[in-house]
Amino acid sequence: MSDQDETPDAPDPQDAAEDRSPEKNAADHKKADKPEKGADRRTPGDGQEPPESNPFDQAGRNPLGASGGTGGSGTAHAALQTFAAGKTGRAIGFGADGQYYEGNTFINQLGFGGGHAMVQGPVPAEELTRLAGVYCEAPGYEEMEQRLRERGLLVLCGEHNSGRTATGLSLLAGVAGDRVTRLDPGVKVHEIEEIRPGHGHLLKIESEDTGWQEPEQTDGRSRPRVRRAGPTELHLDGLRSKLVKAGAFGVLLVENGELADRLLRGRYGVACPAPPWEKVLRQHLRVLLADAPDGALDEALALAAGDDVIETLGLDELRPGESARLAGHLARRQSGELTHRRLLAACSTFVDAQARDWFAGADRPGTLPEALPTLSAAAFRIAVAVFNGSPYSLTAEAGEQLAWELAVTLDPETPVGRRLFGTHAEARPVAARSVLQDGELDLGDAQVPVQAVRFQGEALATAVLREVWHGYHNVRGPLVRWLRALCDDPRPVLWVRASIAAGVLCSWDLPYGSGELIVPMAASDSPVQRMSAATALAEAAREPSVQPAVAALLKEWAKSSHEELLTTAVLAHGYGMAAGSVAASLDALAKVAVRAHDDTDTAHDTDVLSNASFSVTRLLAGPEPEAVVHRLDAWLRDTRRGPADLALLTVIGALRTRTTFLWGLQDMPELQARGKRMLLSALLETEPGLTGRLASLVRRTLATPRAGAAAQDSLALLLRQAAGDTQQLEAVCGFLVRLAEGRRDRDRLRHLLARLVKDPDEPLDRTAARTMWDAVGEGAAA
Repeated sequence: MSDQDETPDAPDPQDAAEDRSPEKNAADHKKADKPEKGADRRTPGDGQEPPESNPFDQAGRNPLGASGGTGGSGTAHAALQTFAAGKTGRAIGFGADGQYYEGNTFINQLGFGGGHAMVQGPVPAEELTRLAGVYCEAPGYEEMEQRLRERGLLVLCGEHNSGRTATGLSLLAGVAGDRVTRLDPGVKVHEIEEIRPGHGHLLKIESEDTGWQEPEQTDGRSRPRVRRAGPTELHLDGLRSKLVKAGAFGVLLVENGELADRLLRGRYGVACPAPPWEKVLRQHLRVLLADAPDGALDEALALAAGDDVIETLGLDELRPGESARLAGHLARRQSGELTHRRLLAACSTFVDAQARDWFAGADRPGTLPEALPTLSAAAFRIAVAVFNGSPYSLTAEAGEQLAWELAVTLDPETPVGRRLFGTHAEARPVAARSVLQDGELDLGDAQVPVQAVRFQGEALATAVLREVWHGYHNVRGPLVRWLRALCDDPRPVLWVRASIAAGVLCSWDLPYGSGELIVPMAASDSPVQRMSAATALAEAAREPSVQPAVAALLKEWAKSSHEELLTTAVLAHGYGMAAGSVAASLDALAKVAVRAHDDTDTAHDTDVLSNASFSVTRLLAGPEPEAVVHRLDAWLRDTRRGPADLALLTVIGALRTRTTFLWGLQDMPELQARGKRMLLSALLETEPGLTGRLASLVRRTLATPRAGAAAQDSLALLLRQAAGDTQQLEAVCGFLVRLAEGRRDRDRLRHLLARLVKDPDEPLDRTAARTMWDAVGEGAAA
């Protein structure tokens, strides 16, 4: 009977299976579902060697095995977005008197080096006049002024560089005229004795000066123990009494944190949020462009709202000082002093200025008890840089681990503990210029709601890592140890983020990063660390100047007798970047497959082929699927066993692996939207022109005895998934039409459908099965 004689109007799949004899069904099942034994598969006995390890027993295996998953693509995508916008550089001019003015903030530089600058003294009347011309009232300003008049003392709590100094000066000028005095930040509240009658007094309480030292004997040695309390209500009551007696006023400035939380619950504390940055910008531009032609203000504001300026700034919102600095740049642009290119260059320095401000002297004064709070803040900022947009709980825990690494590096002999009830979670992100927000964590198969922490600026993550990596060499050691530990965590949200961050660092200094980060992980016996090393190398290769060195390293490892290094090289080629191109990576993987097949260690052969096939499957999910399909076709025609097995394993992997687990380091938005589907099913929709060639690959894989059973099981997974999705079902049916080329193909597919329908545990939906059955019948006409 010819193929054309078979009617396409076949009966129900279940009925068809029942009509055939049991002997016929059993024979077909054995023929279609079990690999045939050929000359290449020996059986024990009669002096023959034991059977070879069959790589198809592990077809589609996760390269991390039981150690963890390759994660959801959303995690990798978020990590790549984090480091996509890196901006550096900064330039700030200083006046001859050592004072410069940024927005709502006065800053004095009357001393440099260790200790505090002595800045006590009256504020010049002309400075107060200048402030009155540009100052924008903070939210709640009128209430602050009323409380100051009633109580004589006010504690302003707010973010660093939020304009608290200018708000304090403005409040004091409002109640005391131009008689305003700034006190030395080094003085303690309870030590203030000199109160000027009728004057306003401004004091900034530095975070490292909120306690005192007491000697403590430990192991026969005297060590300083820091008692951190800061001013209490009792101290503030005493100061207020002195102020009221002298008819004077006082404003204390406290940065957000543990001390601010406590003072805000008292009688004197008031939150001092920053005024809207657009309002500050407009006010400064109005002053700077007072003599400019009509329309200059509107032009400058329109320029500030331009996409290029906003993108270059890299910050969601500007602090008052940053708004004032931007106003100065815009005014110079309007006057012709700056070109647009130089304006953008000036804007690109803002995030670097923030990063430098965060880490300058973060371990001062160099003794652990005093430095630990600032080290913890620095560690949290670095953790947010690596895990920007990730769950707050995991980011905070990673920050604590890094704080420990920093602490033991600073003082190896002092035990390090954790504060249990320190800064509250709602206040902690402020120290990293970040916010808490509702988000979702991609687990691959599902998404779960989380409370995520995110920088208030897309360029801050890169700026923070660059500042720490290039600016402070001694931080590299604890940073590297921390990243290596994270890269051994099986949770993808941790190892994926950490490995991509490691790759960014290596792209900036490959000799150091390779020796301290990559090689120790690549040579590890941990599958997660090897995958992390591969990911980091591929990410580092994104930098053109580094890529040739990475390619040379992988070429060397591919020939290595060390299984761990070979595995890392094979996995790194799966991203299609390390070797310079997808074609070069495919060439390298084919050579590995040839050498693996010639290896006498069959178990090693199986592992290498399994990892190589995962990398090829990942390349198939990348930006050049057509090139991969072409290569798979060539490998199936190759007379050598290694490339042929690599192609067969890859086809099986495409049938049974969800797209979300095959994420790469390049953006694939179309595939990302279909992350829950098997890769082959996703490609049928995103690359419809490849349907025929994909069908040919699957057909030959099903017909290959050693791969047929695994291929049928994998195809069954794809068909089950398609049965529950109308859009996917339509694409899969079109694929089945091309797959059922001959009678044996149709018999094989119909038998598979019948078996799925009769599955006692999870029967295939009969309606979907009928639609697929009809599509298989249409293959005769095709």
